[in-house]
Amino acid sequence: MSELTIARYFDAREITHNAPTEAVWTAQPHRPHFPISEGAAYQVSLADAWDEVREAQRLRFQVFQNEYGAVMSGGIKGIDDDEFDAYCDHLIVRSAQTQEIVGTYRVLLPQQAKRIGRYYSKGEFFMPRIERQLSHFVELGRSCVHADHRSGAVIMLLWSAIARYMRHHGERYLIGCASVSMRDGGVQAATLWDQFKSAHMVDPMLEAFPKNRLQLDEISRCDAVAVPPLIRGYLRLGAKVCGEPNWDPDFNTADFLMLMDLEQIDSRYARHFGFL
Repeated sequence: MSELTIARYFDAREITHNAPTEAVWTAQPHRPHFPISEGAAYQVSLADAWDEVREAQRLRFQVFQNEYGAVMSGGIKGIDDDEFDAYCDHLIVRSAQTQEIVGTYRVLLPQQAKRIGRYYSKGEFFMPRIERQLSHFVELGRSCVHADHRSGAVIMLLWSAIARYMRHHGERYLIGCASVSMRDGGVQAATLWDQFKSAHMVDPMLEAFPKNRLQLDEISRCDAVAVPPLIRGYLRLGAKVCGEPNWDPDFNTADFLMLMDLEQIDSRYARHFGFL
């Protein structure tokens, strides 16, 4: 079957969950052309070939398994994939020196969430309040940066690309699960929750509730913990935490649901990341 035939087939809204993943992704009609943005050391773009998506999935596998102790259930060795990947755009950051992908974020548009039937976040959280208040939103997920490249430059490029993406599609709201490793028994996650609930919570009308709640009262705290870089990026822009974290035993993480309103971004950082 030719690529054109595949495109016509899926444009006719006959996509099924049993369709080949690559064919589903290749046939998506919404994908914009994003010229590569270059810095001194890194380049950011949207994946425009399935081979690039696979490379991003290999990076995800490496980070999630080696650092979080995640149990990967995908069918291909060394790959982190799930049914959402075929419906998402994939932001990728490459090292200018090696051309290897060292950072990635996947992005799910509301029309694509409708096609697959749900958002990823709904697998972890009860979200009726958010869905009643917001007509639609873009979902970020599967964010990771290679351990050797966790600099401000990589995160800056990712967030700058997200800003361009949101402007291109005319979207206002972002949601996404931000993960904290549970390898310490949940101490970091519980300590962060104490900080978040006093300073970074959404309006109660937008609160979400974990489907697999951590027993936070049974976890000890420490005096101070580092906020993971990607969560720190959310908070600097003015994102809010939607409630208690969900425990994901497969990825061995505590996942905080974050919500960001682009019209309420902190002006100190909005220009820095390109949202204004």
